[in-house]
Amino acid sequence: MPQLLHLDSSADPARSVSRRVTARFSDDWHAIGTDHSVIHRDLHLNPLPHLPTSALHWAPHLRTADETVEASAEALQIELIEELISADVVLIGAPMYNWSIPSTLKAWIDYVHVPGITVPFDTRTAPLVGKPAVVVTSRGNDYTPGTEGESADHTTAQLRQVLGVALGMDVHFVPIDLTLAERVPALAPQIPQARANLEAAYSAVDDLALQLGGALPR
Repeated sequence: MPQLLHLDSSADPARSVSRRVTARFSDDWHAIGTDHSVIHRDLHLNPLPHLPTSALHWAPHLRTADETVEASAEALQIELIEELISADVVLIGAPMYNWSIPSTLKAWIDYVHVPGITVPFDTRTAPLVGKPAVVVTSRGNDYTPGTEGESADHTTAQLRQVLGVALGMDVHFVPIDLTLAERVPALAPQIPQARANLEAAYSAVDDLALQLGGALPR
């Protein structure tokens, strides 16, 4: 049964652009077939606790003798890692907040990026290599390559590093710029472009859902 892990992190459940686009992908995924299931984690409405100890940054066999981890925290980390590994495709809504990612999404990353378990360290264990990840990055201004804002986009590079380089996932970015055009007067002249950007994002996730979900064994 093909399974999608769908993560949302926007703090605005009602007007979020990233949520609208990830929901479109999820709907497309369901439409492929009744056997295509979805696990949805809303990291804003049900936030994960920040790591209670730095020991969770390491696999149990790599922790020092004086590092201890509470059983509940260990169980949560195992649950999140197993959930990620078992998914056929991962969908992440990652709006830009203050030129970075939401802290709720960062907390999830801290639980699943673990040398010795999901990242090679003392062994070659790398269970996420090649797993497709679709990252919907919504940004209020224009951060497309070649613009003045390009250098301030600290979301894409961060997620490419952790998901693509460290975890080895096959990452597909779906950027949506100018999401604040209809709210910020100074950006009003770019409303037509903002609407075109959103339509392009819908088209991109439609194609990716069919490409990634349709290619999986059923």
